[in-house]
Amino acid sequence: MKKRYMGVDLHRNCFTVYTRMEDGSGESREWAIRDRKAFAETVKASDAVAVEAMGTTRLFTEALKERGCRLVVVNPHQFKVISQSVKKTDEHDAKVLAEFLSKDLLPEVRMKDEEHARVASLAQTRDKLVKLRTTLKNKVNNMLAARGVLMRKESLSSEKGLSAVLAAPVSDLERLELEILVGEIRHLNESIQKLEGLLRDQGPKLPGWENITSIKGIGETGASILLSVIGNIHDFADEGKLAAYFGIVPRVSNSNETERRGRITKQGCKLGRTALVQCALIAARYSPYLHTYYRRIAATRGTGKAIIALARKFLGIIYKTLKNNWIFKDFPRFVLANG
Repeated sequence: MKKRYMGVDLHRNCFTVYTRMEDGSGESREWAIRDRKAFAETVKASDAVAVEAMGTTRLFTEALKERGCRLVVVNPHQFKVISQSVKKTDEHDAKVLAEFLSKDLLPEVRMKDEEHARVASLAQTRDKLVKLRTTLKNKVNNMLAARGVLMRKESLSSEKGLSAVLAAPVSDLERLELEILVGEIRHLNESIQKLEGLLRDQGPKLPGWENITSIKGIGETGASILLSVIGNIHDFADEGKLAAYFGIVPRVSNSNETERRGRITKQGCKLGRTALVQCALIAARYSPYLHTYYRRIAATRGTGKAIIALARKFLGIIYKTLKNNWIFKDFPRFVLANG
């Protein structure tokens, strides 16, 4: 049976499919997104289908689940051939995907199951709101500083601090602006609390929750974020693969007989990497092993590199914990409850 390679240029309401045959010939066809199941009926088990990761990708791929074909979800941030192309048409983009698919040169994205995807979405929304709240707090702080009123940024996290902002000696126009800003911060506080409540409710439903929360230093929010990023731990052959997925491995460049290692790649989920670093620093307060490791690296290579090294070491512990189904009775002493 002749193999077909299908590149799909996906939009919210439609998609274009370019089907490339083994001899290099091909044809394109446009479909409405509502007809995705009808398209799926034309796909054979021997086919390969490539589509870029975007908002409607999960909806599209669900229709292909039962077809038994090879399905490649492409990372658009790593596949620049389309975004930097001088020729931007749906047919051209679909054709490029099909061509690179036939040569097995597409950077793939892991599609998590719906349970992990939901928790990841909650964590990402919370992160966006936290960043927006920080921006508004900085604005308030700068306005007050311009009037000689100095407040610690941390004080704006409490209701008492926000009330003090409204009592500051400023002009009437500035007071109106501050009232709006404080109102938005209060609203964001409520929304963030609701999202954290949802994370506390949904997080324990993820596989590995009991294992990862037995590690002292990983709280409920951190556990939800880390598990939603990791997904199925068995997708990673070793802890090095997981570290690469988190983007905390060094860039390596080879030239002739010279190998240089640079800064970390920072590939993957920034939110997951941030949560990992925060949890690792907290865990180092309790674990003599992690604390000693961090201090030794900091003394010779500096604090910045020590933090990354600590996070990498901590991720290795998380990997082994999930892979081996460990539950710690006493994490600082590395005593297992099920060991």
